[in-house]
Amino acid sequence: MKLKLPGIFLYLLAAIFIINLLQGNFTELIFDEAYYWYYAQHMAWGYFDHPPMVALTVKLSSLFFNGELGVRFISIILSACTYIVLWFLIDDHRKNKYILHYFILIFSMTLINAYGFLTLPDTPLLFFTALFLLIYKKFLKSPSIGLSVLLGLVMAALMYSKYNAVLVILLVLISNLRLVFNKYAWLSVLIALMCYTPHFIWLIDNDFVSIKYHLFERPNRAYEFGDFTFGFFVNLIVLFGLTFPWIYRALLKTKKSDTFNKALLYLIYGIIAFFFISSFNRRIQTQWLVVICIPMIVVVYNQILQDRITRKWIFILGTSNIIILIFLRIGLIYAPLFPIVYETHGNKDWVNEIRSKVGTIPVVFENSYTDASMYTFYSGNTSYSINNIWYRPNQFSIDESEDQVQGQKIIYISKFLEEGDISYYDAKGVPYYGVYIENFESFRKLRTIIDTSGELLEDGHLNFKIYNPYMTAIEISKLEFGVVFLNKYKNFREVQKIQASPSQEGINVLKSKDTTSFNLSIPEPKINDAYYFQISISENGLYWGLNGENIKLP
Repeated sequence: MKLKLPGIFLYLLAAIFIINLLQGNFTELIFDEAYYWYYAQHMAWGYFDHPPMVALTVKLSSLFFNGELGVRFISIILSACTYIVLWFLIDDHRKNKYILHYFILIFSMTLINAYGFLTLPDTPLLFFTALFLLIYKKFLKSPSIGLSVLLGLVMAALMYSKYNAVLVILLVLISNLRLVFNKYAWLSVLIALMCYTPHFIWLIDNDFVSIKYHLFERPNRAYEFGDFTFGFFVNLIVLFGLTFPWIYRALLKTKKSDTFNKALLYLIYGIIAFFFISSFNRRIQTQWLVVICIPMIVVVYNQILQDRITRKWIFILGTSNIIILIFLRIGLIYAPLFPIVYETHGNKDWVNEIRSKVGTIPVVFENSYTDASMYTFYSGNTSYSINNIWYRPNQFSIDESEDQVQGQKIIYISKFLEEGDISYYDAKGVPYYGVYIENFESFRKLRTIIDTSGELLEDGHLNFKIYNPYMTAIEISKLEFGVVFLNKYKNFREVQKIQASPSQEGINVLKSKDTTSFNLSIPEPKINDAYYFQISISENGLYWGLNGENIKLP
């Protein structure tokens, strides 16, 4: 395998790299990017929603630039490297004649195009998937200790990028079960597990919060064919735009000619099958499928080299895709060209409007980790997201950000307020209000623990515990208790305030780093679709928090 790139390849790669640099510099952050920037301000071996690779990407970018490019620079480099790695996965000597077709194929794929300059967990996932396949290809030809170590390191990097990377690794293994008897393959697994150990330790220290949320606690809704399964097929089209008929035609024409080609096909069909089955349970997001683009590029480009018809139509329709995507990319910067008000529009305006009214006073956003992250990025001031039962837990729920606003005068911004001390409009023209709170105090990390399962409740009486993780004791008089009822899809439906008293008389405080037992009576839900319940706490009049796990009703 010659690691030499043709001149025209380098010129086209440089052109795309410069375009992505300009785009990354002049496009405001999207909300998820701001959230991942927030990750990077507190580097750790894990975060609530994702493993730490995306945070590392941002952190490294910030060493070179400030502002938006200080979030995206390494992602832009990774995307360029992905194109190079994919090129080396193509063995056909005819590829040097159709370099333009190669870039049209790649640049015409919607999310591959977007991840060329955006910093999201999928950006390193795509790069390490391509690198994993390249090393695996060499490993198949000549396994060695060196390649085993490299393969293990890349598998760990894959898993550090995004949890669904496990599908990539497992599907490649399933495509070649003889690897189970290969000592070099086992060495790779050992290396990967050793490298991934810090994240395992982080998960243990944080009570597997990420795994629990993604697999068990994430709210869902009733099955809808149009939005779930039909939407899944729409996403398969959206990935490739106008070229989709020829993309899937090329896939169907590709046969399992060798072990590596078999791995590519297992990867594509396996991920499609996995998320097709998942679509009967939840709505599938387009980016969950994006990893199939990596093996698909190899499969389709090989067909381009072999089939004149495929080559012609991918070129024509791919070029059309690119024209549309370039128009939309300009619209990300210049809002009038974009068909809707998007996340990259107007964030600096609402941030500056708030900052002009409150100065450096910390801002507490109710139920918006995205607004809190965006505000801190563009203002440089302290912000915090306080989450309640209408929302979901996130990184602000588990890190130390709450400490920065405790005892401070803050401005509390909520979409539920109809008036306030300040007001502003977001990019879509939706009004928000904020009220000043002197000496703000919240205890969102208090945990309510139910040892007895719902099936064992007697006469509605329940014993539960509250764990206080804070360094100081908390007066029980500051707390109110409620029973939250959720439907079978874990969506909040109702809350009823209740009386709860300590199991032992004379207890007035929750001791620091200690657990206190309480008694209460579970009320009958007023709704008829109650399926789960949890015990919630309201402190100092704030709305009910996310304090406990969901328990199935008897």
